[in-house]
Amino acid sequence: MTAALKALPPWHEGETFIQRKLGVAERMEAVGQRVIRDHMPDQHRDFYAQLPFIVLGSVDPAGDPWATLLVGKPGFLSSPTPTRLDIAAHADPGDPAGEGMRDGDPVGLLGIEMHTRRRNRMNGVVTGSGSGFRVDVDQSFGNCPRYIQLRDVDYARDPTEPFTGVVEVLPQLDEQARTMIGKADAFFVATYADRAERRQVDVSHRGGKAGFVRVAEDGTLTVPDFNGNLFFSTLGNIVLNGKAGLVFVDYGSGDMLQMTGDAEVILESPEIAAFQGAERLWTFKPRRILRRAGALALRWSFRKEGWSPSSLMTGDWAQAAARMQAGELATRWRPYRVTKIVDETPAIRSFHLQPTDGAGLLPHAAGQHLPVRVTVPGSDKPVIRTYTLSAAPSDGLYRISVKREGLVSRHLHDRIRAGDIIEARAPDGAFTIDPYGTRPAVLLAGGIGITPLLAMLRHVVYEGLRKQRMRPTILIQAARSMSERPFDREIAELVNAAQGAAGQGAVRWIRVLSEPGTAKEGVDYEATGRIDMALLTRFLPFDDYDFYLCGPPAFTQALYDGLRSRNIADGRIHAEAFGPSSLQRTADVGAAPPPVRPLPSSKPVPVAFMTSLKEDRWMPSSGTLLELAEARGLEPEYSCREGTCGTCRTKLLKGAVAYIREPGASVAPGEVLICSAVPAETGPDEENRIQLAL
Repeated sequence: MTAALKALPPWHEGETFIQRKLGVAERMEAVGQRVIRDHMPDQHRDFYAQLPFIVLGSVDPAGDPWATLLVGKPGFLSSPTPTRLDIAAHADPGDPAGEGMRDGDPVGLLGIEMHTRRRNRMNGVVTGSGSGFRVDVDQSFGNCPRYIQLRDVDYARDPTEPFTGVVEVLPQLDEQARTMIGKADAFFVATYADRAERRQVDVSHRGGKAGFVRVAEDGTLTVPDFNGNLFFSTLGNIVLNGKAGLVFVDYGSGDMLQMTGDAEVILESPEIAAFQGAERLWTFKPRRILRRAGALALRWSFRKEGWSPSSLMTGDWAQAAARMQAGELATRWRPYRVTKIVDETPAIRSFHLQPTDGAGLLPHAAGQHLPVRVTVPGSDKPVIRTYTLSAAPSDGLYRISVKREGLVSRHLHDRIRAGDIIEARAPDGAFTIDPYGTRPAVLLAGGIGITPLLAMLRHVVYEGLRKQRMRPTILIQAARSMSERPFDREIAELVNAAQGAAGQGAVRWIRVLSEPGTAKEGVDYEATGRIDMALLTRFLPFDDYDFYLCGPPAFTQALYDGLRSRNIADGRIHAEAFGPSSLQRTADVGAAPPPVRPLPSSKPVPVAFMTSLKEDRWMPSSGTLLELAEARGLEPEYSCREGTCGTCRTKLLKGAVAYIREPGASVAPGEVLICSAVPAETGPDEENRIQLAL
């Protein structure tokens, strides 16, 4: 029968639709030609022969897909030829999947070994036989082992004994079914595509943390789709016809919950960002539901330490809901408890923060800073400062690592203890990294400037482990001495984790000491002096890099100027800006000129503070809009007063403003950084009236 099957392109329109959305269609075309076969390799044939069960997907005469498990003793699956798999088993009489297993029907098969995490998939066409049936191969391919929890399998009864239990037809998901789904860390899903030449059926495994499937009041299931092999067989089929069949297995009792219904792929939703690890969502609304208690002759036991590392890197719906709630509070000051304090060096202390208001952590981008508000003794009002987060978005906490210098920093070191409350607002800042970039990243850290770069490194390594593709990264860290160099153990663990997963050199760490003292070169550090162009030339092999700089202003400016002198494009140099000595950039030759900023007004301009119902007249001698507001008795929030932190960001309800210094923080339309803004000059016949939400 296989000879009669015309070989089809590896992907159909539904699969390529999603691949194009992600920009991987061209790459996956080549992958498909290489890995989608019209036969089973010997490794797959031997693998099927040792399995005690196989997952099968079929389509009933009404066009509804079903997923089921067929059980036997090892050897009940056999492959006499590379294009044929014989299955010595039948679907039980009450199994709805049996309605789609007649001669000539297409089916999908999944061989999965839970104690080794091996799995292979195949689809083909059924031909019945006395002892069971055979499947002639249409497509055969392997699958990665991710999101499979380790379980050992045993028999509860002879698998040749037919199931004689009750088949319950449920009008809707009852409490028992909802509980089963809510506890599940895996299920199987059958889908299909009607291509021009023939129907192809697929069945696949989905796994995550227990409870990764959400059940709504109306019975709709929502499933996160995690990073995988980019085949999109399941989701591509759903895109084409909106149908799916699911089976949940109670591994301890052998119960099966089978459903068929309507499915939809969701490519854009705030919940995608809120659910850690999710890259898409899909929903399923069951139309027919069957429960068969004890239907399977097998029982599985969860192994100690059996969780898939990939599953543990994902979130859950409770966390997603908390993050959604946190998003609604992004503009407010929220209370955070100091859960842990760690001395990184004698002068640098890390504070671990968790919210106490019942909402979750708002995910941040690695490299961003956190505005905090504390009441310092002797001050009549809270003081605001911004500190870079040294934790990755995946760490499940906020961590600020603070050097003991300045009023608020000394207060944190001297007075704040574990259990105390600190107020903070949503993370902010544009100094971030793309962990999926293909160009190697070079992180250049001077002193306490390591904090955003550590967050970036943690993010790169975490995402590299999660997606099994590590962005090449080189961290060059400068400090005066070993005792003043923070995060040694943490960075070493990150380097080891990256190299263990992606090979030697995936992440490199070069340590620079200006006063090495008794430290040993090659053991405690790699270079003496400071980070400059001579050192970069020594340690960086010739390549095309993205550079990320953070440190004191002189350090950052010198490195920026040195890189530009070597013709490194301005857009390849990313830097954190601090205070009045923020980075002075030079444009690339031929680059479009920056937009022309309005000039400051040369004449008085009326300013209305709409929230407080106050007004004043700005004069060229009044200073910034922040200074005008303070002179009028208002207390706007601010931190840097230089336009770099974004704390003073305010809604501009009416009027036009100019900046006396270029903002370092992002400014959205309808917003203004009042610490750096003044009313703008207008034409002779135009009037400028400023209205601020203050």
